[in-house]
Amino acid sequence: MPERNTISWNGLISGYVKNGMTWEAREAFDKMPERNVVSWTAMLRGYVQEGMIGEAERLFSQMPVRNVVSWTVMIGGLIEDGRVDEALKLFYLMQLQGIRPNFPSMISTLSVCGSLATLNHGREVHAQLVRSLFDCDVYVCSVLITMYMKCGDLVNGKRVFDRFTSKDTVMWNSIITGYAQHGLGKEALQVFYDMVSSGVPPDEVTFIGVLSACSYTGRVKEGLQLFESMKSKYLVNPKTEHYSCVVDLLGRAGKLNEAMNLIRDMSVEADACVWGALLGACRIHNRLDMAEVVAKKLLLLEPENTGHYILLSNIYSSQGRWRDVAALRSNMRVQSLSKSPGCSWIEVEKKVHTFTGGDITSHPEHAVILRMVEKLDGLIIEVGYSPDGSFVLHDVEEEEKVHNLRHHSEKLAVAYGILKVPKGMPIRIMKNLRVCGDCHAAIKLIAKVTEREIVLRDANRFHHFKDGSCSCGDYW
Repeated sequence: MPERNTISWNGLISGYVKNGMTWEAREAFDKMPERNVVSWTAMLRGYVQEGMIGEAERLFSQMPVRNVVSWTVMIGGLIEDGRVDEALKLFYLMQLQGIRPNFPSMISTLSVCGSLATLNHGREVHAQLVRSLFDCDVYVCSVLITMYMKCGDLVNGKRVFDRFTSKDTVMWNSIITGYAQHGLGKEALQVFYDMVSSGVPPDEVTFIGVLSACSYTGRVKEGLQLFESMKSKYLVNPKTEHYSCVVDLLGRAGKLNEAMNLIRDMSVEADACVWGALLGACRIHNRLDMAEVVAKKLLLLEPENTGHYILLSNIYSSQGRWRDVAALRSNMRVQSLSKSPGCSWIEVEKKVHTFTGGDITSHPEHAVILRMVEKLDGLIIEVGYSPDGSFVLHDVEEEEKVHNLRHHSEKLAVAYGILKVPKGMPIRIMKNLRVCGDCHAAIKLIAKVTEREIVLRDANRFHHFKDGSCSCGDYW
């Protein structure tokens, strides 16, 4: 070209970026005599799609002018990188700088709100969608339902669902999966039958939802019938995810031999998800003999997954086999593997407060939180609580076990919630791992003695604690 302007340069850069040629795009970008916001955004998108988030952040910080597209690209990059809390902060910073969110940025932020369970932020984004007239879109409603369900707000999730007369498969799946995660098996199955009767065909995701719902609520007969009907009636071929749900269903019900037989007869190769479900069942029912066999399978499939080591360690420690626990931990050290620390968080006044198990001093209000933990401990002991030392994974004195249990991350978050969340409002806690049995028993009693409703979302499901009982019926 005898003459090149900004548009032609941008065309070349965008072409390179779309074809994954990031470094060629950067070379052209550096040679440009004059750049505009389109040039910068195209280059930013190139770093984000290649996963070079550090480079993207540097480029974003150097941009002289940013438009809504560049902000949205950067927010999406942070989400893809797993830095969802930073993505949420960037979304609000964008608005503080006078940039009105567009449709993609709002949808991305809604998914972040669901992941972090920041309900107040999610409600704000919902309001923005309404003002922008985006809330009538079927896809938007599916994302809204998922966000509300993940935040533990079943009422608003169902309200969004009921507003639509013509629902697609994704919307039906959102509400079924939501009910399943909350342990509402009856409601999930009813929605499934409503879906079928309305003429919407169920898909693979639908069956993961309903089979999970059956597993979480002990509906073995219904779950097995649905599994059998997948292929014969609904023409959906079962995949490993569906087998995993059925193994979990049988395992939770104590039918471990039937679960093992199902794995052996699978039409597809069993993966770590399937074997992991069986190992979890071995933990529940103390089947050490089977657990050791299953663990060997898992460690061959995923030798770097610390979760398998920890689950087997839990089983050993519950039976006082401390030498085996020590051997497992030694093996982990040799392979440079470390356990992910238990982490819980709670949103208070639009700010997320994070707690890590055993680490009380990092929070600025640690002194008052510790006093509340001790006060709650005293109150629940009066009504029958007895610390369960089998959930402490070290061979230590009983007094130290009680101390360790008291400082589990979910108990710290609950104590902070009681201090900060007004009475009459549910205390909503999230945890990155499965809640331990001792904390589950303790939080039931905390809900009773404080007359508070506590909603806990762990790595597997939701627990609604109220009046001394849990929605899971201790079947989890």
